[in-house]
Amino acid sequence: MTEPRDLAVLDDPPLAPRPPERTTLPSTIAEQLRELITEGVLPPGTRLNERALGERLGVSRTPLREAFRLLAAHGLIELQPNRGAVVVELSLDDVRESFDVMSGLEALSGELACRNVTDAEVAEIKALTFEMLACHARHDLPGYYRINHTIHERINLAARNRLLTQVYRSLNLRIQNLRFRSNFDRDKWNRAAQEHAAMVDALEARDSTRLAALLREHLNRKGEAVLDALRAGA
Repeated sequence: MTEPRDLAVLDDPPLAPRPPERTTLPSTIAEQLRELITEGVLPPGTRLNERALGERLGVSRTPLREAFRLLAAHGLIELQPNRGAVVVELSLDDVRESFDVMSGLEALSGELACRNVTDAEVAEIKALTFEMLACHARHDLPGYYRINHTIHERINLAARNRLLTQVYRSLNLRIQNLRFRSNFDRDKWNRAAQEHAAMVDALEARDSTRLAALLREHLNRKGEAVLDALRAGA
């Protein structure tokens, strides 16, 4: 593992509906940090400088440290005794195993969604897909990815399986940065966008076999793209 890098001063539409919960300052900070990690502003291996982040986010160290604990509970950062917090850096085996499992969870989400999705949910996912493709045409990767994330969450929720959603969200949090990075190659990003157009067609047709296969292949390709990039970087 590379030596953690000290962080200097740092120069999503809402996710799918979740059970009501009380919003706290630490949870709000944690969400902001999660987005910075996802988009690579805080890359894997980065040591989180409390002073710099406090100034960047306009918060004191107490809620910031509580946000660190929330992110550590989700496996996004590691709290090291006497050394502070560091963004988790997954090994190649971790990445491979995570995408293997995630592809299965996505496929199951698609299969169950075709059985349980409502017409209103299909219409919403279609509208989100059009918005996402517009971001793709503008080369707006952050905007594209935030909507992409919401689409996958909507499909998962349409499956109507609470245990599946719980496991899905837990693993998905660990690999958000990797899923984001899988679109850095323009050709691979173009293909991913095309796959999403096919997904919404399969969902509208309630073709569970096709949608499950599309989602599984979609995630497998993302995993391969990430592994290729990590190997090249190494």
